[in-house]
Amino acid sequence: MAKLYIVPTPIGNLEDITLRAIRILKEADLILAEDTRTSGKLLKHLQVQSPMQSHHMHNEHKTVPGLVDRILSGLTVALISDAGTPAISDPGFLLTRACVENGIEIECLPGATAFVPALVNSGLPNDRFVFEGFLPVKKGRQTRLKFLENETRTMIFYESPHKLLKTLGDFSTYFGEERSLSVSRELTKLHEQTIRGTVSELIVHFEQVAPRGEFVIVVAGKT
Repeated sequence: MAKLYIVPTPIGNLEDITLRAIRILKEADLILAEDTRTSGKLLKHLQVQSPMQSHHMHNEHKTVPGLVDRILSGLTVALISDAGTPAISDPGFLLTRACVENGIEIECLPGATAFVPALVNSGLPNDRFVFEGFLPVKKGRQTRLKFLENETRTMIFYESPHKLLKTLGDFSTYFGEERSLSVSRELTKLHEQTIRGTVSELIVHFEQVAPRGEFVIVVAGKT
């Protein structure tokens, strides 16, 4: 039966994949991977031999119509990203939307995503939260931060190491230097670390210790 499976993959530790995810990947007629070289290593480790095709932010606008046609013809397709759950700050939304519009069945498997463990591990309220992903680099950045100044829910951001200090500086400007936050890096990996404190304290820390790895920042909402 034609279907699109959305399959989360480990964000670091290769043990963080479900038995069902492995089965679906082995049974799929085609696996769509953000980077076939990166995913190829994981699939080899899992002994998955299903054909792979590149599907990333630079080609998805062009490839989606053809992929929809192939699924409608009877193909079972599994979509994965380099790490975590597709469509969460990764490609996936466009294909999912197109499948919905064409009446194609979609099944998203539960699994790894970086922001959930970072949120739970932060010690900040997690009953209500807002996921912001990556802030705009230039255009719209100040507008977005100003919009979030009065947000009362816990806020979650993704950030790269070379932009971390700039983002923390922006948080100091818009949220205040005494706002509580938690910064997690390299989740599930060998050098996993979570540091908690105020914005000013974490700026001092990362001025002394160069940021390395991928970061999830969890910021307390305005009280």
